[in-house]
Amino acid sequence: MRILHTMLRVGNLEKSLAFYTQVLGMKLLRRKDYPDGRFTLAFVGFQDEASGAVLELTHNWDTASYNLGEGYGHIAIEVDDAYQACENAKKLGGKVTREAGPMKHGTTVIAFIEDPDGYKIEFIQKKLPAQ
Repeated sequence: MRILHTMLRVGNLEKSLAFYTQVLGMKLLRRKDYPDGRFTLAFVGFQDEASGAVLELTHNWDTASYNLGEGYGHIAIEVDDAYQACENAKKLGGKVTREAGPMKHGTTVIAFIEDPDGYKIEFIQKKLPAQ
């Protein structure tokens, strides 16, 4: 077994696609409209679906926004340099909600940004191999 995807409901598909592809650098893997159901599914990821888990962005045509709920946490993405990833995100219009730095009670360097719908994305800096 393996994780295939995580589904997020988004209010504005074009804004979300721009964020995930331009700010985060994911690829649009596939997109399909379902006119009878009045929704669109778009799959984005760093790898193709056969190689890794992806995000399914679900846009219900008649819903402009969602309550994120209390149970949702965040999406985590490994980056080489969390400080640089924050700077890149800001230059591309991304909203950094926690600047890069060591996590409380630890040494792992993390940062948080938000997508256009308010979903949190955590950057986790890749650890260097022990010397």
